[in-house]
Amino acid sequence: MERGKMAEAESLETAAEHERILREIESTDTACIGPTLRSVYDGEEHGRFMEKLETRIRNHDREIEKMCNFHYQGFVDSITELLKVRGEAQKLKNQVTDTNRKLQHEGKELVIAMEELKQCRLQQRNISATVDKLMLCLPVLEMYSKLRDQMKTKRHYPALKTLEHLEHTYLPQVSHYRFCKVMVDNIPKLREEIKDVSMSDLKDFLESIRKHSDKIGETAMKQAQQQRNLDNIVLQQPRIGSKRKSKKDAYTIFDTDIESTSPKSEQDSGILDVEDEEDDEEVPGAQDLVDFSPVYRCLHIYSVLGARETFENYYRKQRRKQARLVLQPPSNMHETLDGYRKYFNQIVGFFVVEDHILHTTQGLVNRAYIDELWEMALSKTIAALRTHSSYCSDPNLVLDLKNLIVLFADTLQVYGFPVNQLFDMLLEIRDQYSETLLKKWAGIFRNILDSDNYSPIPVTSEEMYKKVVGQFPFQDTELEKQPFPKKFPFSEFVPKVYNQIKEFIYACLKFSEDLHLSSTEVDDMIRKSTNLLLTRTLSNSLQNVIKRKNIGLTELVQIIINTTHLEKSCKYLEEFITNITNVLPETVHTTKLYGTTTFKDARHAAEEEIYTNLNQKIDQFLQLADYDWMTGDLGNKASDYLVDLIAFLRSTFAVFTHLPGKVAQTACMSACKHLATSLMQLLLEAEVRQLTLGALQQFNLDVRECEQFARSGPVPGFQEDTLQLAFIDLRQLLDLFIQWDWSTYLADYGQPNCKYLRVNPVTALTLLEKMKDTSRKNNMFAQFRKNERDKQKLIDTVAKQLRGLISSHHS
Repeated sequence: MERGKMAEAESLETAAEHERILREIESTDTACIGPTLRSVYDGEEHGRFMEKLETRIRNHDREIEKMCNFHYQGFVDSITELLKVRGEAQKLKNQVTDTNRKLQHEGKELVIAMEELKQCRLQQRNISATVDKLMLCLPVLEMYSKLRDQMKTKRHYPALKTLEHLEHTYLPQVSHYRFCKVMVDNIPKLREEIKDVSMSDLKDFLESIRKHSDKIGETAMKQAQQQRNLDNIVLQQPRIGSKRKSKKDAYTIFDTDIESTSPKSEQDSGILDVEDEEDDEEVPGAQDLVDFSPVYRCLHIYSVLGARETFENYYRKQRRKQARLVLQPPSNMHETLDGYRKYFNQIVGFFVVEDHILHTTQGLVNRAYIDELWEMALSKTIAALRTHSSYCSDPNLVLDLKNLIVLFADTLQVYGFPVNQLFDMLLEIRDQYSETLLKKWAGIFRNILDSDNYSPIPVTSEEMYKKVVGQFPFQDTELEKQPFPKKFPFSEFVPKVYNQIKEFIYACLKFSEDLHLSSTEVDDMIRKSTNLLLTRTLSNSLQNVIKRKNIGLTELVQIIINTTHLEKSCKYLEEFITNITNVLPETVHTTKLYGTTTFKDARHAAEEEIYTNLNQKIDQFLQLADYDWMTGDLGNKASDYLVDLIAFLRSTFAVFTHLPGKVAQTACMSACKHLATSLMQLLLEAEVRQLTLGALQQFNLDVRECEQFARSGPVPGFQEDTLQLAFIDLRQLLDLFIQWDWSTYLADYGQPNCKYLRVNPVTALTLLEKMKDTSRKNNMFAQFRKNERDKQKLIDTVAKQLRGLISSHHS
């Protein structure tokens, strides 16, 4: 029962479900009926559903039939109307066909025209499209043409800019065209071409700048010279309110009003030829000499191409090579100043260019690179100058070289290069300059001394007198009072030597100019150099004159007088140096002049030479002595040679009147002593083996003549009999033999007041032996004469006693 109820309930549910599905099928769009039908097939009652569906279809068919039956009459009426309409439609069709035929016939030309119009419109559209495409391509072609023109005219930096625009702006718009692809492929080649051509221009610029560095340096140094002259004028004539440019501005020879990030010029690069300017014309600036645009262009091109480092390395490497070439001096540089000038001009030109590049580019060169080059240049330049300046023997060339080095250093110092080492080297050249000056002045002094007449300077007028006094500081009131003509005591070489010493001081001062030395340093330098001139050069010149073989006594006397006056003038030389250096002699560490010592030494040498010369003259006269040592005749006058000798001595000592008294006295005493000694040697020489009393008497006359000369006072200032003491040994020896006073001699020998105190027993014995031999040989019959025999015994006895004295003295 329950099962039946359950089946009935399920049947009702299924029927309800089928009803719902049927309503959905009726109401749902055909495209969405799939899910509904799926639910039917998913169930197990689709057979019943089909039955239900068939029943519903039949119901709808019956409803349709009812509806058709209800409207059938209307349908029949419609068919009838429709048949009527068909006939009318046929007529209309025929009319339309006829009209169409007529229209086709009439519109055939229009169709042809329309076809032609269609073709024209198509061509117009194509032309418009073509024009549009050409408008896109034309800028590309124009840019490419512009690029080629720029390449042809060597405007490489704009060409590179054009290439950049072409590559990034224009070509992408027409990249699908084949010619554009060719252009794109050619762009790297164009870049390399621009790169190579700009590098070629740079190489030409570097070669040109190397050849014209001396012109650039000459310009810079001329401007430095002009600025220094201007500074001197301003210092001498200061103007209130005047405004001066800084040194850097005054020395600027390059146009620095530039943008460091853009090329300077599109003109051809190089050094422009500039003719030598007159001294009074303005020196051209480097903007008139140098076009740096190749450097800037190449730098910017390489920067744009991403190869700036390559360019910097290449530029620095090439400039280093050029620096080494510039710093290599020519082998004959030392021969002329132009050789040094050209060498300095090239160095200055090189570093002026580098300094300009440093300040007008960003990083192409840096300060470290410049400093490295300068250190190398400084060491090589100093080494070259040391080597070549050592060959200079002309002080004028050395002085000109010094001035050139100072100008060289000042020029580079303006551009910020340290030049202290150059000034240190100039101090070394100063010593060399002093040596060349000393050599030059040695020749000057030699010429002065050789050409001097060694006679007092005669003056016949007040004008001549003032002229000499103006050349040499001399004051003598007695000489001023004397009437003209009169003579200065010194010869011409005194004012000449004095003025040449002053000229030497001036020459030393010239070298010290512009060396940035203090007054004390300049004073010390001048004094040391002057001391060398006095103690070495002038002293040697005087010594050479004094030691000449043909020098006469008159010349020696005049030299002594001259050196005396030069010695007195040393204080005026001190004042002269003080006036030009403004350093007082009392200043600490001030060097003193050694002129006094120099002239004293020369005077002493001349005095010694006078003594020697006098003795030589005396010896020459004594060589004329011709004594007959065996004569028995008694003479009544002095020998002729001795008379001549005494006359010579009198005339010589008469010349000594202007000599200092002590010198004349010493010369006179020396001559007398030498004469006495020589006469003694002549009497005792071994070649005189025998002599007679008559010969001794003649010799005594000669000695008396000498004593008479000594008593006459040939030189004033001697005390009584002082000069005669030179002949005292001879006088006592001759008195002993002539007076034959042996008893007194032997008895008083050794006593302080002995009459023959100056007679040496050896000398007496030697002379006695000569007389003894004479007595024996000249008279063979002497032994038969009692007097002669007694005299011979006496001689033997005296000789024996003399030997005893000698032996006792030695013991």
